[in-house]
Amino acid sequence: MRDLNGKIAVVTGGNSGIGYASAKKLKERGANVIITGRSTEKVETASKELGVTGFVADVKDLNAMDNLVSNVESQFGKVDILFVNAGIFAPAPIGQISEEMFDNQMGINFKGALFTIEKFLPILKDGSSIINLSSVNAYTGMPNTAVYAASKAALNSYTRTAATELAPRKIRINSINPGPIATPIFEKTGMPEDQLKGFAEAMQNRIPLKRFGQPEDVANLVCFLASDEASFITGGEYNIDGGININPLLS
Repeated sequence: MRDLNGKIAVVTGGNSGIGYASAKKLKERGANVIITGRSTEKVETASKELGVTGFVADVKDLNAMDNLVSNVESQFGKVDILFVNAGIFAPAPIGQISEEMFDNQMGINFKGALFTIEKFLPILKDGSSIINLSSVNAYTGMPNTAVYAASKAALNSYTRTAATELAPRKIRINSINPGPIATPIFEKTGMPEDQLKGFAEAMQNRIPLKRFGQPEDVANLVCFLASDEASFITGGEYNIDGGININPLLS
């Protein structure tokens, strides 16, 4: 299926995990894909592997985002699909949350997402699709995730308001709330390997479908929301979590 033929798609944080899988799937569906990321090495490697265009840009740096938008517009013109995927996860219990941790997570997960959209709006086509990567953590009350969860709850709230305001331009905006997905985001927390393994096993046992999701599972939903098949969908939130959010006490 190449139903996204000729569409211009931008994926922030597209050098790994869900962003990488989504960029790959969008390209397979016919889109012309641009990925972004903070690491020059990782962006270059991923863009070569995927056969897409890569730009280095930190979503926390608004000047870098201005340059990104300028480069995208000069090389590709207007954008049809914007997947706001860049994000970080840094766990800490309440009572041990530092200002640096707060600023970093909010700066990337919420401020970075919001201003990615602000900066791209002038070059988004009327009728385009924006997809925000949120998390079921916005609702679960999971220990040690207070700041991360708050950043995603804020993003979901923003998405609902933005859907109303962007409707006159027929721009659709939706949130995806993944549950546990097998991506490198947990490895980047600095948790010891044995602790990570124990965390993963405990989490998997709580998922009704008894497995972690794969990045490709989320990529399929991204492509659907980006397509004309979802032309009457905006302001929505879509859980893709193996059922964990409807069975929070399952063990």
